[in-house]
Amino acid sequence: MSTNEATPDYRKPFITITMLFFLWGFITVMNDVLIPYLKDSFDLSYFQAGLVQFAFFGAFFFVSLVYYFVSLSSGDPINRIGYKFSIIVALLICGFGCAMFYPAAEFQAYPFFLGALFLLATGVTLLQIAANPYAAILGKPETASSRLNLAQGVNSLGTTIAPIAGGLLLYKVFAADGEVTIDSIKIPYLIYGSLFVLLAIIVWRSHLPSFTKEDESTSSSLGALRYPHLRFGMIAIFMYVGGEVAIGSYLINFMKHEDIMGLPEATASIYLAYYWGGAMIGRLCGAISLSDIASQSKKYAAMIATAVVVFFVVYFVTAIRLDDGVFTMSFMTPSQVAPFFLLIAINFAAFVLGQGNAARALWVFSFSMIVLLCIAAFTGGSLAFWAALGTGLFNSIMWSNIFTLAIKDLRQHTSQGSSLLVMMIVGGAIVPLIMGAAADRIGIQLAFAVPIVNYVYIAFYGLVGHRHVAIDEVQPEVAA
Repeated sequence: MSTNEATPDYRKPFITITMLFFLWGFITVMNDVLIPYLKDSFDLSYFQAGLVQFAFFGAFFFVSLVYYFVSLSSGDPINRIGYKFSIIVALLICGFGCAMFYPAAEFQAYPFFLGALFLLATGVTLLQIAANPYAAILGKPETASSRLNLAQGVNSLGTTIAPIAGGLLLYKVFAADGEVTIDSIKIPYLIYGSLFVLLAIIVWRSHLPSFTKEDESTSSSLGALRYPHLRFGMIAIFMYVGGEVAIGSYLINFMKHEDIMGLPEATASIYLAYYWGGAMIGRLCGAISLSDIASQSKKYAAMIATAVVVFFVVYFVTAIRLDDGVFTMSFMTPSQVAPFFLLIAINFAAFVLGQGNAARALWVFSFSMIVLLCIAAFTGGSLAFWAALGTGLFNSIMWSNIFTLAIKDLRQHTSQGSSLLVMMIVGGAIVPLIMGAAADRIGIQLAFAVPIVNYVYIAFYGLVGHRHVAIDEVQPEVAA
């Protein structure tokens, strides 16, 4: 893009791209609704049910790794075929993956479901590879971070709505005579697949500006892996994604436990919105906390207003019920939701303690996660219930903070480092399996102590591991 031309108006293309963030957030969190459903339908152990996340997030690692090596050896594929075409192909792969749930239900084969999930996740991975940098370049470079934060907020909206919409579709709308069967899954995933295809058509018909960039020089060197703060950061991303996905994966089963709330699955799936809604509150407040608003009082006021607005959105959405084909509203009493308000207040205090510093906020939030998981694992009733749901508030800023700290001062290796960090999303495939295996042996409630290890490491990264050395302090690469 020439520097002597007026800056184009990219608002319409950006709106189109943010739709992608919403939809992949929605379909990713649908796994949390799907896991207890498939577990009961196929009489699976917790470990076997955890293969849902293994298949889904395993695709992130495999596809990103293949993409990384292709880019390393022959240049960036997206730069050759264009962002628009790449996004359309990714959306169609997602649509096809969703469509494969229909034959999987027909054959009633759990491995078929896992294959469909892997294909769906392949499309989501390609979407992330293409859409994140595209959103960043749709405007002035100095506002790129702001655009990505906004897009991530829209992504969080999808993760908040998904448990409610998915729960209604699976447990109410398409349940056979009020009974949930394996056939109940067919139509919902055909609907999701149709949305991906529709969005592909919208992208195809939209005017999305073309961008080209010079490929970074290819090399067989370790490159970015020379930097200790990146290597530690890769493990931190693994731990964060693994912890967040594992907690979300078993929250419904946790809420069903008689020592917690004993909720039916359909009701428990609705309460997932507080977990993912908390993540949306934290991310939006984090964006404000790190913004360039000069007045601290105005910054805090904006954060409080944002938290209150998002809370009431979640509160009203979770009140939706479908009984005998009629939508009704069933609100919790103020005393019932008071614990979540308290958690929001604690989250705000954590932001204040973080002082707008990414590393400091990371270890403060990690410590909060450790406390909440201890309460969830070792107490009971509504206290454990809200402690588990409240973890979404404190998971919220971890991805952006870890990512920013890990790529700091990588210079020409920044893109390579970013690819390596994306690969570590595979934590979402591994940690749920470990937590599931623990749940089979010690029970679902005590298994919530497993991710504590993840947040101990993330706290270490915020305290020590993020520290980087100047490029001239790193042993130089041997010249070819």
